[in-house]
Amino acid sequence: MAKQPQPISPLKNFFAGGFGGVCLVFAGHPLDTIKVRLQTQPKPKPGESLLYAGTIDCFKKTLAKEGVRGLYKGMAAPIIGVTPMFAVCFFGFGLGKKLQQKTPDDVLTYPQLFAAGMLSGIFTTAIMAPGERIKCLLQIQASTGELKYAGPMDCVKQLYREAGIRGVYKGTALTLMRDVPASGMYFMSYEWLKNLLTPAGKSHNELSVPSVLFAGGIAGICNWAVAIPPDVLKSRFQTAPAGKYPNGFRDVLRELIREEGITSLYKGFNAVMLRAFPANAACFLGFEMAMKFLNWLAPNL
Repeated sequence: MAKQPQPISPLKNFFAGGFGGVCLVFAGHPLDTIKVRLQTQPKPKPGESLLYAGTIDCFKKTLAKEGVRGLYKGMAAPIIGVTPMFAVCFFGFGLGKKLQQKTPDDVLTYPQLFAAGMLSGIFTTAIMAPGERIKCLLQIQASTGELKYAGPMDCVKQLYREAGIRGVYKGTALTLMRDVPASGMYFMSYEWLKNLLTPAGKSHNELSVPSVLFAGGIAGICNWAVAIPPDVLKSRFQTAPAGKYPNGFRDVLRELIREEGITSLYKGFNAVMLRAFPANAACFLGFEMAMKFLNWLAPNL
């Protein structure tokens, strides 16, 4: 395995991760809008068909009705939230790696990389849970036609007024259940693919752009393969009216399996996987490019 020439710098990871996050939102937001609309569309009345037949149908209808801007609805919240979140996420991963190294040139095992990734998942949930709650509420109000919130800040104010800080943080346990194992998978699979694609005797830093895009894209898919079931539960739970699920996610799970069977846990699968590849490929490419720039700018930091 190639030695790491540069000691791990959580601080550089922080800035490079933020840049990666911006790249991710631009590449992935249209499919995220479609994912949430498919996951939360109302059950059709007898004799009526579903609002959206599937991913492509939802894409066409959204474009026809709202134009390209419709696909980028609610993007301000993820840009404001995702930039610090990915910064914190990559910082957590850098820190997790650094904490497990005895010397700066220690090469970590895959379980250690998985553990470092899980740490980053814990870090991000603090920012992620309220951001996700606001995003889901804003994305569904366009399709339910009921305009309750003027925008992200208005949404926070109303939630806080209605139920205090708990209202803003509703769904945190589910966000943890989704992000901790998924982040472990995400970073471990990325590092594994980087090792796989690095020719013998070469360093990771010399990976070609297509290789980085491929490794990042596949890592995104591994991340979501673990994350979709808790994500479906979380989207449902966070957009449900207050008091609908008194026992939290257990109630959501029971209702979903009773009404729609076990496959409903993989709702929005196509939209998620279609988005996971380009969005995460863009994210890791942005991250690696920013890292190179920062190492050149401040080699000793």
